[in-house]
Amino acid sequence: MYKIVRKEVLNPSVCLMEIEAPYVAKKAEPGQFIILRTDENGERIPLTIADYDRIKGTVTIIFQIVGKTTKVLSEMEEGDSLLDFVGPLGVASHFDNVKKVVVIGGGLGTAIAYPQAKKLHSMGVEVDSIIGFRNSELIILEDEMAKVSDRLFIATEDGSKGYKGFVTNVLQKLIDEGNKYDLVIAIGPLIMMKVVSELTKKYGIKTVVSMNPVMVDGTGMCGGCRVTVGGKTKFACVDGPDFDGHEVDFDEAMRRQRMYKDEEQRSIEKHECRLGGALNA
Repeated sequence: MYKIVRKEVLNPSVCLMEIEAPYVAKKAEPGQFIILRTDENGERIPLTIADYDRIKGTVTIIFQIVGKTTKVLSEMEEGDSLLDFVGPLGVASHFDNVKKVVVIGGGLGTAIAYPQAKKLHSMGVEVDSIIGFRNSELIILEDEMAKVSDRLFIATEDGSKGYKGFVTNVLQKLIDEGNKYDLVIAIGPLIMMKVVSELTKKYGIKTVVSMNPVMVDGTGMCGGCRVTVGGKTKFACVDGPDFDGHEVDFDEAMRRQRMYKDEEQRSIEKHECRLGGALNA
C-alpha cells in the first residue's frame, strides 16, 4: 500500500498528492510516469511524476478531476493509501548540449513542465519558462516555476494575469526579441503542443513534446497509447512520452483522444448515481 502523506487542492479541479513510494522515488527522473490504482476494483491510470524526494522516499503527482478514477482519487485524504503505484515508467527526458531552453506548460501541463525546468536549472542551463492558463484562478505552481527559471512568463487567455493571449504569443515575442534557444519543451493540451511545434519549426528550433494518450498496461503490450511520429507507429509508454514535436501527427492524436469521451462521461454519471442511490437508501 502507498500512503498519501500530503494533499493540496491547487484549484477547484486540480489536486496535488505526495505519495510514500521509496522504490519509485529512488529511480524517478523528469519525464517519467507512474500507473496507479486506488483499490482492487479501480482502473489503472497513468500520471506523470511531478516531483520526487529520494531522501523522504516520496513521489508527487498532480492530477485534474476529469473522470471517475480521478474523482475517486480526489476524495481520498492524507493517511489513506493507494493499492498500486507502479513506476517509474517511460523514458526519462534527456538534455544534452543545451545552454538556453524555453520550457512551456499549458494548464495542467505545467505540472509536467516543472520537473523538466527544475532539472535543467540544476544543470546550469538558462531557462525561460512560459505557463499559460484560461484565467488567473487556474494558475498552478507559479512560485515553484519561478524558483527554477531565470525568467518566468505567465499568459492568460482573458488577460487577468500576465500577458493576454496564449503561450505562443509570448514565445513569438521572445524569438522576435532575438533570443536564441537550443531547445523548446512544450507540455500541455494537444492543440497547444501542435501550435507551438508549428511555430518553432519555422525557426528550426528543436522541440520536444510530452504525449499522454490512452494507456492501459504501460509496458507496450496493449497498443492503446500508440502515436504516429515521423510516419511510424510509436508507443508513448515505452518509446516516450517525449517525442519530436515536429514529427508528431497531432491531428491523429486529437482524434484518438476524443474516441472514448462518451464512455468516460457515462462512467462518471454511473459512479455518481451509485453514490446517490446509496445515500438515498
